[in-house]
Amino acid sequence: MTRREPCGLGGSCGKGVVMFRVEPVHEAYSFVCLRCGHAWEGSYEIRHSVDDKGRLRADYYEKSLKVPSPLTANKCPTCLGRRIRILRPGRVQSARPQFD
Repeated sequence: MTRREPCGLGGSCGKGVVMFRVEPVHEAYSFVCLRCGHAWEGSYEIRHSVDDKGRLRADYYEKSLKVPSPLTANKCPTCLGRRIRILRPGRVQSARPQFD
C-alpha cells in the first residue's frame, strides 16, 4: 500500500520532490546453485524508500537483519558459488521426498 505523505511542515520536500511511504513487502524465493546443486529457500521483507538524492531504493531484511539483495548478490551457502538460479517459492520443498 502506498500513501503519499508530504514532508516538512509546509508539505514539500524541496525541489519538487514528493516522498512516498510504502508498507514493507514480503517475498520468498527458492534458489539452486548451478555449481554444486545445493538448493535452499529464503523469505525476505523488502522495504522501499527514497535516498537523499531522490532515487528509489529497496532494502532486503531476513529475520530483521539487513542483507544484500538475494536477486543480485546471492551466493551458495555450501560452496560459495555465485551461479544461482532463482525459482518461485516452494520449489525446493516440493522436490524433496516426503518421509513419514
